[in-house]
Amino acid sequence: MTSTTSEASPSGEELEPPTTEIIRRPNLGLVDWLTTTDHKRIGILYALTSLVMALVGASLAGIIRGELALPGQQIVGSSTYNQVFTMHGTVMVYLFAVPFAFAVGNYLVPLMVGAPDMAFPRINMVSYWLYLLGALIVLSGFLTSSGAASFGWFAYPPLSGQAGSPGLGGDLWVVGLMLTGTSGILTALNIVTTIIMLRAPGMTMFRMPILVWDMLLTSFMVLIVFPVFTSALLMLLLDRRYGTNFFAPESGGQPILWQHLFWFFGHPEVYIVALPYFGMVTEIFPVFSRKPMFGYKGMVLSTMAIAALSTSVWAHHMFATGDVYLAYFAVTSALIAVPTGIKFFDWIGSMWGGRITFTTPMLFAIGFLFTFLLGGLTGVILSSPTLDFSLTDTYFVVAHFHYVMGGTVVFAVFAALYFWWPKVTGRMLDARLGRWHFWLLLVGFNVTFLVQHRAGLEGMPRRVADYPAYAPYATENLISSLGAAIIALSLVPFVWALIRQWRRPEPSGPDPWDGYTLEWLTSSPPPEHNFDWLPTIRSERPAYDWRHRDTDGVGALGPDDPWRRRTLHDTKWFPLHPWVEEHPGSARTGPPPGTPVTREAEESPDA
Repeated sequence: MTSTTSEASPSGEELEPPTTEIIRRPNLGLVDWLTTTDHKRIGILYALTSLVMALVGASLAGIIRGELALPGQQIVGSSTYNQVFTMHGTVMVYLFAVPFAFAVGNYLVPLMVGAPDMAFPRINMVSYWLYLLGALIVLSGFLTSSGAASFGWFAYPPLSGQAGSPGLGGDLWVVGLMLTGTSGILTALNIVTTIIMLRAPGMTMFRMPILVWDMLLTSFMVLIVFPVFTSALLMLLLDRRYGTNFFAPESGGQPILWQHLFWFFGHPEVYIVALPYFGMVTEIFPVFSRKPMFGYKGMVLSTMAIAALSTSVWAHHMFATGDVYLAYFAVTSALIAVPTGIKFFDWIGSMWGGRITFTTPMLFAIGFLFTFLLGGLTGVILSSPTLDFSLTDTYFVVAHFHYVMGGTVVFAVFAALYFWWPKVTGRMLDARLGRWHFWLLLVGFNVTFLVQHRAGLEGMPRRVADYPAYAPYATENLISSLGAAIIALSLVPFVWALIRQWRRPEPSGPDPWDGYTLEWLTSSPPPEHNFDWLPTIRSERPAYDWRHRDTDGVGALGPDDPWRRRTLHDTKWFPLHPWVEEHPGSARTGPPPGTPVTREAEESPDA
């Protein structure tokens, strides 16, 4: 292995930095992957599974756009279209967007806080398998004689009852989502415990990366709202299979109760999806602007405000029911734009005056900013009950939803993939192909969904498989379908980039971006125990502080610095200190041998 410069350890030995070559980890067999409890491998399994789900959902979207490109029945009939529509929304919302965020959280949170693994590795493994099993059960509805669920991804009764949707497909949908909901609850519990209990010495709460903050608050939201949704699904299953009367109107049940329970989960779900992706792009903007994060505490506090407000605005999806207090939910729906606006201000402030380099991750992060801005503006429109009465159940809502959820997820997913791919694999993706990928996706996404606002204003209803030839929105549908074809085309450069890096790998080194957070201080890919050493953490940019300690003077460590860190797995330079032996099972590290462990040292922020 080759190396660059060497540092002196506290004992005077030479300290070799991570190699710039591709790290060859031992090949893992199928059994190793099936039984792994390593958070990094589980994160990879989550990512691969969720990306496969994304391909399934995108294929279903292609059927929808192919059917709506022209008036008349082109591809599928109305019954099959309802199944495709339901499963497209189900896959993209439940089986792709949130699980990919948990994939990133699984892989990066322990690395970013300096921990060797998640707090509960075995529960982490169980969470993944519950997710995979639930996803397969949901999709298995296509294999039944009655077909998959066909009542929409929101499952409003009585359409989702046994009378409205007979057959096994609806039951499989409910059971599968109950399993994935349980998986999400266990993962959220694991992330919260890891962040609270396993941070490295010096990693105070307000030194954590923004992505870690966003994963923490997202996990708290999951623990609040996922049990409500899982309970509602159980009630729906009992209605369908055992004749209970929670939601069945013919037996005295209350369909509106389902809407309250569902949207109490469903609106925070929008931010459960969005916040982790906010965190991903927040880690990217400062790195490629060569500036610290602008308004760090403002970003954290605005995330807290979004998490709190999101649980109080659920009924703005129910304005048209006439069963909610319009003034209250209109005000709270508009109020949530304030902390979101603070985030935009901080993102732009992070770039303002910086030395911006338009790498592929930065391009996708900027694309995220643009698409989410458009979605947020139309969200302000829909927060008004007067306007919502006219626009609800039209394609204006479809366009808004895809700009908020689709734009947030798709652009941030690719920004994260291009940014952290070198860390996961030790290889770089082709930048030229990445730029082609970005521009094709940006054009295709906006061609597809921008015209849907106009189609909605012209009266095109949601959830229809056909429309008359003389409809004023026929042209918009054709344009939207052509845009979907461009989106599909945009994946070609990305797939080709994957093939090229596999056939002709370009080593990335441990830190190709001169990153800010701790994961860039270990090898690429990281070892099983994550770190061989840790620096003193004195700001929210520990990796940058370490690499620039001789020029910036921030976080500078001399060879005799008593708080130079070593991890539990490092016995090369010295045996374990008694401080470490007194704190078994943690990722924390103690001072070098010979350093007296005083009460003042134990109580200091870095102890």
